[in-house]
Amino acid sequence: MKFTDGLWLVRDGITINGAVQNYVVEKTPDGLTAITQTTPITGRSATLNSTLLTVKFHSPLPGVVGVKIIHHDGVQERGPVFELTKGTGDHVKIEENDSETVLISGGLRVVIRKGQQWAVDFYRGDERITGSGFKSMAYITDQDGNTYMREELDLGVGEFVYGLGERFTAFVKNGQTVDLWNKDGGTSSEQAYKNVPFYVSSKGYGVFVNHPELVSYEIASEKVKKAQFSVAGESLEYFVIDGPTIKEVISNYTSLTGKPALPPAWTFGLWLTTSFTTDYDEATVNSFVDGMAERDLPLSVFHFDCFWMREYQWTDFQWDERVFPDPVGMLKRLKDKGLKICVWINSYIGQRSRLFEEGKKNGYLLKKPNGDVYQCDLWQAGMALVDFTNPAACEWYAGYLRDLVDMGVDSFKTDFGERIPTDVVYFDGSDPMKMHNYYTQLYNKVVFEVLEEKLGKNEAALFARSATAGGQQFPVHWGGDCYADYESMAESLRGGLSLGLSGFGFWSHDIGGFENTAPAHVFKRWLAFGLLSSHSRLHGSTSYRVPWAYDDEACDVTRFFTKLKCSLMPYLYDVAGQAHEHGWASMRAMVMEFPEDPTCEVLDRQYMLGESLLVAPIFQENGEAKYYLPAGRWTHLLTGETVQGGSWRKEKYDFFSLPLFVRQNSLLAIGSVDNKPDYDYANGVKFGLYSLEDGTTTSATVRDLKGAPELTVKADRKGSTVTVTAEGSGKEFSLSLKDLEAIASVEGAEQVDETTVKVNAGAKTVSFTITLK
Repeated sequence: MKFTDGLWLVRDGITINGAVQNYVVEKTPDGLTAITQTTPITGRSATLNSTLLTVKFHSPLPGVVGVKIIHHDGVQERGPVFELTKGTGDHVKIEENDSETVLISGGLRVVIRKGQQWAVDFYRGDERITGSGFKSMAYITDQDGNTYMREELDLGVGEFVYGLGERFTAFVKNGQTVDLWNKDGGTSSEQAYKNVPFYVSSKGYGVFVNHPELVSYEIASEKVKKAQFSVAGESLEYFVIDGPTIKEVISNYTSLTGKPALPPAWTFGLWLTTSFTTDYDEATVNSFVDGMAERDLPLSVFHFDCFWMREYQWTDFQWDERVFPDPVGMLKRLKDKGLKICVWINSYIGQRSRLFEEGKKNGYLLKKPNGDVYQCDLWQAGMALVDFTNPAACEWYAGYLRDLVDMGVDSFKTDFGERIPTDVVYFDGSDPMKMHNYYTQLYNKVVFEVLEEKLGKNEAALFARSATAGGQQFPVHWGGDCYADYESMAESLRGGLSLGLSGFGFWSHDIGGFENTAPAHVFKRWLAFGLLSSHSRLHGSTSYRVPWAYDDEACDVTRFFTKLKCSLMPYLYDVAGQAHEHGWASMRAMVMEFPEDPTCEVLDRQYMLGESLLVAPIFQENGEAKYYLPAGRWTHLLTGETVQGGSWRKEKYDFFSLPLFVRQNSLLAIGSVDNKPDYDYANGVKFGLYSLEDGTTTSATVRDLKGAPELTVKADRKGSTVTVTAEGSGKEFSLSLKDLEAIASVEGAEQVDETTVKVNAGAKTVSFTITLK
């Protein structure tokens, strides 16, 4: 939201009371409180008829400093609030001298100046990373009496801002006005399904605004050297989160707001859906499932979209008996084929749903201020919304979900959750403005917890569209409605990379696009991208997404990349474990892995799949790829070609390949199974040791299906000797040298050929050396 007219003038009707002078800084039990004046105090009379801002500094976790700016402190706090980790504060240190008061938290220092001009500076060691200067903190009123709180944090030369949720606009947010307000706007607009009030800087710090309501950002836009954010009301709280790397920033941010859960291994396989408005019944479903099997196309999950329920009755959790007369039997027959089942739901209750009367009678639905049930005709005729602030409503809704899980459902696609009205009254008195974005958190939490309750820890997975801060705890999320063209494929990737820089570990998208039907060449290129994403789903709107609907080659491409992904699962499930433990996205923006490479700061058409694999999807009909390899040796996973990085490359690829490179010094685990995602990863696993430099140690971890480390292998090179140690499973594995000299001799293991050694099953601890020629 813009308050000024250029740099010098204030917009008509706007009054800005900005912090100009420090009055006093006081120590408190949990930090510091500063009182700042908005007009210079020249004498006693100047203290009258004036505005003061109270600024509280505290630290919930090491390396995280909270700043709360308050004008009038008598405002009643109405929820909801983000659920944040609350530390003891024992790590905080306070220092003071004649010129400044300092709060120290981990490696982060906030310095409050005592001079005549107000200034707050954030330091990492001796480096000033950002700060709030003269008049940046402000209390603002407009001509209608509305009040706002604003902060402006400094941006340095060459500093870039990323994140703010899943955004489909330019990847680098500099120059953008961003209003965080969940909307169902598709992937081709500035609107977003997943708005997250957190950004990360290329300088290795992040800023989280602790407000679930509308937060308005001006990122180097209103003032080009400032990142401005504002909220309506009388107070504003934000946290500065130190790194010093982007990965460490995200680790600290997710320590504050919640780590992603670990999805079950089966979710990483290929999902196929009925699509949205297509006609289908059990025979149609079987034709899809059997058609995949007949063509040797590994399928893990079958999803029933909206019309598994009868039209006008969404959501009633009842199978449409006209097309699915025996749902229990049908689900059993599908599960006997090795499939998991997902069904579409949402929290909107149409008037013809059996749930509507129950919800109305028991007070489970959102109400208008006059006590009537809130209803509209957008999406479902006469639809109402479940009020998840009512514990009884949550239990009521959860009961229907439990029935479906008992029937054989393994996952729920939690669609919608963005069109949440603000002219309503919540059961617990929550502020409707704050609930607009936060509603999705309560919705997804209820569904996720049912799955955990019924299926067990690490067995719950959603396919969710909407989210806010903290939503990463309930994976998986997908990108929403995109068109079936290269442009939407690229904007989907931008959204996924932005979401990954907002603390979300897992992300998917509709392979081939949702709206319209893609030409076969778009679908085949999207297959490679989709099956090299954390989660992979074939889904559309008005047409089926079975590969043979495009052409025969589409089946071959589906088979190739699905089997490739299944074989990569020992590596991918460790990447998933890192997302769960650290908050790092599975699909990582290049700047996240290569923060010191200036070229990587703006790249948005390629990504790292974990720390070892570089993926550059192809967005051209002619198969041309233009991509960048950072410095170092890179080996193409499919061809074995090794090239030197540090430059851009331009090449053409057929549909069975794309730029897919292994980073030097990687120990990449490849599984022994390629027709399903959930298997014993450690049994027969094959490690590729890529371009290991002299004096370098690398390692790889293979996890079991619960996410626990089962086998850890380390390789250390000194000159022509590679020493390998392995601890764990006691199962057979092999190790092959990639872009290294051939093996001259081996001690402690069996040499298979010039580049491969094998360790037989039995020993829990193994150590062997390889001498290079």
